[in-house]
Amino acid sequence: MTEPDVPGSRKVSVVLFEGFELLDVFGPVEILSVLPDQFRISMVAREAGLVASSQGTRVEATEGLSDTADVDIVLVPAGLGWLKLLDDKDFLNQLRSYVADATLVTSVCTGSAILAAAGLLEGYRATSNKRSFDRVIRHGDTVQWERRARWVHDRDRWASSGVAAGIDMTAALIADLFGPTAARHAGDVIEYDPQTDPDHDIFADR
Repeated sequence: MTEPDVPGSRKVSVVLFEGFELLDVFGPVEILSVLPDQFRISMVAREAGLVASSQGTRVEATEGLSDTADVDIVLVPAGLGWLKLLDDKDFLNQLRSYVADATLVTSVCTGSAILAAAGLLEGYRATSNKRSFDRVIRHGDTVQWERRARWVHDRDRWASSGVAAGIDMTAALIADLFGPTAARHAGDVIEYDPQTDPDHDIFADR
């Protein structure tokens, strides 16, 4: 359910699809939800309704991608369903239209491949899950893919590496928008110590 509008708050629209990864979604949502005056969370899908995750848990999307009003920050996760979306032209067209007026577009893990397939990362730097990296970089003609990165921030695009890195990216996003004190507070509340160096990536060598 979308939280009530708070003056000065930012709306974060999380794009769900069949087979999305739970932690890709609820890691960022958990740390954002600590700051209800700063962030409002909305679940969005191709159509409003229940959407099954890779783990089988179903989550309700309260908005459809055709509902384009009030789009601010968009987050695209990954999950086992990401491969099917790369050739789903209807979904990619819907996503492209949905984010047209977005202020920021973010992705977790192979969600960056979905953005690239939709043409939403052309001319940007980005990263993705290292275990899927060679498959991800086939998408996007002018994307500058960075293999060694916990996350990448390039202008109005943010992309994180695999799964848990999405929480670190979100903490960095909070710091960028509302300052390091807000990010530190959010981490403290959920007892999470975010990685603050986007170039610290031990998984690039594994």
